[in-house]
Amino acid sequence: MRKHIAVAVGIMVLAAQAHAAGVRSEVARTSYGVVHVKANDYRSLGYGAAYAYAEDNVCMLADTLLTVRGERSRYFGGDAEATAPRNGEYGAAMDLFFKLRNVDSDFFFKGYLDLDQLRAGYAAGSADVRELLAGYADGYNRFLADHRSRLPKACRNAAWVKPITVDDVYLLIAEKAIHASGEVFAAAIVGASRDPAAAPPSLNKSMPAAMKPLPRGIPAGVGSNGLALGRDATANGRGILLGNPHYPWTGTDRFYQLHMTIPGKYDAMGVSLGGLPLVSIGFNKHLAWTHTVTAAYHFTTFMLTLDPSDPTGTTYYYDGAPIKMTERNVTVDVLQADGTIATKQRTFYFSKHGAVIVMPDSGVDWTTQTAFVLGDANRLNTRLAEQWLAIGKADSVGALQRSANAIAGLPWVNTIAADSDGNALYIDASVVPHVATERFASDCMLAPTLLALDGSRSECEWGQDPDTPKGVFGAANMPTLIRQDYVVNSNDNYWLTNGRAPLTGPEPYGYSPLYGTPGTQPTLRTRLGLVQLEGALAQQQFLRTSDVQDLLFSNRVHAAELVLPELLSACFNSHDLRLLSPCAVLTAWDRKADVDSRGAVLFREFWNTVRTRADLWAVPFDPADPVNTPRGVATDAMPALLAALRDATAKLHSLGVPLYGRLGDYQTQTRNGRRIGLHGGQGDEDGVYNVLTMATDLTSSGYRDVAWGSSYIQLIGFDNAGPVAKGVLTYGQSVDPLSPYYADQLSLFARKTLVTLPFTEAQIRTDRNYSRKVLTDK
Repeated sequence: MRKHIAVAVGIMVLAAQAHAAGVRSEVARTSYGVVHVKANDYRSLGYGAAYAYAEDNVCMLADTLLTVRGERSRYFGGDAEATAPRNGEYGAAMDLFFKLRNVDSDFFFKGYLDLDQLRAGYAAGSADVRELLAGYADGYNRFLADHRSRLPKACRNAAWVKPITVDDVYLLIAEKAIHASGEVFAAAIVGASRDPAAAPPSLNKSMPAAMKPLPRGIPAGVGSNGLALGRDATANGRGILLGNPHYPWTGTDRFYQLHMTIPGKYDAMGVSLGGLPLVSIGFNKHLAWTHTVTAAYHFTTFMLTLDPSDPTGTTYYYDGAPIKMTERNVTVDVLQADGTIATKQRTFYFSKHGAVIVMPDSGVDWTTQTAFVLGDANRLNTRLAEQWLAIGKADSVGALQRSANAIAGLPWVNTIAADSDGNALYIDASVVPHVATERFASDCMLAPTLLALDGSRSECEWGQDPDTPKGVFGAANMPTLIRQDYVVNSNDNYWLTNGRAPLTGPEPYGYSPLYGTPGTQPTLRTRLGLVQLEGALAQQQFLRTSDVQDLLFSNRVHAAELVLPELLSACFNSHDLRLLSPCAVLTAWDRKADVDSRGAVLFREFWNTVRTRADLWAVPFDPADPVNTPRGVATDAMPALLAALRDATAKLHSLGVPLYGRLGDYQTQTRNGRRIGLHGGQGDEDGVYNVLTMATDLTSSGYRDVAWGSSYIQLIGFDNAGPVAKGVLTYGQSVDPLSPYYADQLSLFARKTLVTLPFTEAQIRTDRNYSRKVLTDK
């Protein structure tokens, strides 16, 4: 078979064995390694996207595929944990969601993900999605064939870098879907599994008395800011969108800048999540959208009543009839110290509602009388890819809303969008179990702390909305708001989507408690977002994209704005010589978290010790004034605050960190041996809009390297011709230190610089760093 390879602008593709006949994919790059893939069909589109992603991140992707296949123990041993970043190159660890030994990780993914059901879900869904994902597998394999001898050092000649099938891509997407549900309970699911070669364990006769609230999902702080302006708030009457996700800087959930085009069918640009061939946050000619991690729950538990005549505890009653749990037997290969391979086995148990879980510390136990199972709305969610494709095709916020209602595939995110007609949309169209408010007040809810429904009665199953997948909420019950002024979200629940018109839900019961509760206290980050937006609108009335960029990078520390006036007055009035220097530093500080801000480190160390005090505020939270309360330092709390300031001062002295030190000298990210000073704050904790969560606490050399925070930033407006887009991928396209795209965008972020994102063919071809190659197999 003859291979036709097109070459342009000095880039050459070596002839290689391709696995998909008829592929033709044009892969162009523009400045900072931004990838533009153009094809005539979805298979070729996925092919080019995978090839490009592997060029930048092949080791990380190969390591991630090991994880979802349950093969980490085969190559790295059972007791090790997932690969941590190597010299800044890459890491496959998913520490934000769970941290397990390789053997337990392998058992979880093999035992919990059900490939047969995933295949069935995709078979019943969109043919375009199936072609896209099949092309992705083939494109990855083509890259390996072309570059096997030239892989990055981290995975060169590694046996675990090997060809994949579309099944692997299904598993890759399934892992993304369960971030806020099954993955949170990975240890509890593995903990409930049994060794099939051993005798059944002795079960307790009763549950522990204490029940603790279940983990909510993705950890707090791993979230985002989303802001959409409508025609009543913009200078040209068209929409403006700011997308500012706060996501990991290492590991499998790094974003990747990608533009995907099938002429006449699909044309969307933005970023994919973990390298998947899907624009998950982005824009097209008429619409821009972003996501924030939702405060909603995406699971419940079910309490089963067990048949006492079964000593194994694996028979439960359902509508009065005994039903045997289904079993899933899993085998994992484990590398031994002598290089041999041993096999280990576990059996996982499922009721019709989900997998059995054991969390004794939370009061979730498997006893002779009861067992708990996890009802996970995302375990078999194969609609995720179809949903993102549909969003990319939508030409208005109304079209986006209709697709979200019909497909209901978004796993754990809110959606904020703006269109060229000047409409702004907020919707929590994430997959949320259909447990209505009235169900919480019924006898079906056996343990509200555990979200535990009665698993022995069919009447207590998740409900159903018309024209929506079974068991999840549909259009009428999703928090939704369309405005012409603005909508915002910074990971609090839906109710303060617009500060002028709080969202409370339909009468008479409102939205399900699984979405959150109106009237709850917002974080300082949410409050600052509303304070500065309303302030800008009051001052200017109509905003431009440059004004929104200023809001993002204002780096105001709202906690300081709230407490310093009274704290500094008390500080100087105390006549405590130990406080003269810190008081002087905080007085001179600009109350920002900019690179040049002097005093930001001192305030952060002080604030982190006092911010959770119950007696801190003089004016308590008032749901009628949620943006401006709580406020004012309580008189009785002031002595403790002054003591905390003395302690923070002593801490900095002991570490050799000057009180007046620049934040950028102590908040840094290292790339190729160079430390780059960064702006940004802690977010929810200190009320900074632009978030960086550092990997270490303060040391003598500062806070070292970013764990998660501002990652992909996009700022999209519209003119008569289409989108006017700027953005930055803070950590860059590649995890390979030898790549030109490894550190090139980090300095842009450090300078608060957003660069033009070329969208049209003319813009792409005139980019000063344009290059193009064509992958074919005919």
